[in-house]
Amino acid sequence: MLPLENAMSNAMEDAMTNTKTDEQQILALHEAGDHALMTADLAALAQIFADDYVQYNESGQPFTKQDVLNNFKTGAIRYPSIISTAREIRVFGDTAVVHGSESDEVEISGKRSAVRYVYLDVLRKREGEWKLVASQLARPLD
Repeated sequence: MLPLENAMSNAMEDAMTNTKTDEQQILALHEAGDHALMTADLAALAQIFADDYVQYNESGQPFTKQDVLNNFKTGAIRYPSIISTAREIRVFGDTAVVHGSESDEVEISGKRSAVRYVYLDVLRKREGEWKLVASQLARPLD
């Protein structure tokens, strides 16, 4: 192998290793996020969501990081159960997109129901850490 080809091959291997490591970090972040949502762990959620985080629910209503945290703090919403049914992670440098689906039990203002969601999350790697910056939720048609 020529020196230039060898250098390119090594660079490609490094990029693939970094992508795999990033995917593993993002998967771990999502799993930790699911656990934090189910236990209403505000400290963990505050670390997972970027300060400029925004979530759009299935009705298109926006919620900031603080809105989400306040909803858990007041008990306005709870997730007794979150089961991920699909998750695909795609990394583009310091940005990643995760789309997936889940079957949840959600309690809103004391009313409990089973719901299915599909979602799209956008993450950014800031100062070496992945943070969730945006989410879009939708309910699939049955």
